[in-house]
Amino acid sequence: MNDSAPTWLIQQVTRAKRGMGEKIVQETTQLLAKFGLPTVCQEAQCPNRGVCFSNHTATFMILGDVCTRGCAFCAVQHGRFPAPPAEDEPEWLALAVAEMGINHAVITSVTRDDLPDGGARQYARTVRTLRYQSSQTTVELLIPDFGGSYEALVKVVEERPDILAHNLDTVPRLYRKIKPRSDCERSLAVLKNINGFGPGLITKSGLMLGLGEQTSEVEEVLRTLKEAGCSMLTLGQYLAPSFKHAPIVRYVEPEEFTAWRQFALRLGFRSVAAGPLVRSSYDASTFFKELS
Repeated sequence: MNDSAPTWLIQQVTRAKRGMGEKIVQETTQLLAKFGLPTVCQEAQCPNRGVCFSNHTATFMILGDVCTRGCAFCAVQHGRFPAPPAEDEPEWLALAVAEMGINHAVITSVTRDDLPDGGARQYARTVRTLRYQSSQTTVELLIPDFGGSYEALVKVVEERPDILAHNLDTVPRLYRKIKPRSDCERSLAVLKNINGFGPGLITKSGLMLGLGEQTSEVEEVLRTLKEAGCSMLTLGQYLAPSFKHAPIVRYVEPEEFTAWRQFALRLGFRSVAAGPLVRSSYDASTFFKELS
């Protein structure tokens, strides 16, 4: 976020980062450090991390903290040769979930193009371990595209997470600029393939606004997501992590987010979170409960 950001947005970000008090935020940060677990809240500089940490919740990030892609919007560090996945990572994550008293666990990862299955085995092991250690905890996964591998996706789907999410992030025209090593059609195929496994799996996706997309492009991509079987949607404002990342083209007013939410609901999405600070896992447990 730069100096041109509107005052109302700066105030929202400041309140969200502060959360309910520095002490609670520090306690949660220390607890996560105890288990050696990175979170997307910290790595991606999420503006809501103070609020989430104040509620002793976090979005856990598996497969290490080095991504092999390096998208233009993302603050997570990237590199060609990340360390091998830690074999005990699922166990530590399950312990953290239990100690934090988390009822709805959200788990994502860096993209690991260096692994034959893109990290699908680690996702599957993590879900199995969580089911064993905390059987009452619902599980939401935000997965990468696994390089388009159907076999890798099957490994994850077979564990039957409660929600399986994969973000498009932006409109197809901007992929070359914002996500040059990804492909919009490949990502849509992930969502379509998930829904091909039959009823019971809830699919979710998300977009950032403010990267230069046109209104007609957003309308079209939302229709496409709905046609792919997506049930849940998040829409948020892109905030550049630094001057080295893709610039913010415009700030979207709260009223426009409200209009997009209403549009998405008319299309048939069952759950829509839309607002300047909304992110993929924004208030995830609340929106999951809406579906029941």
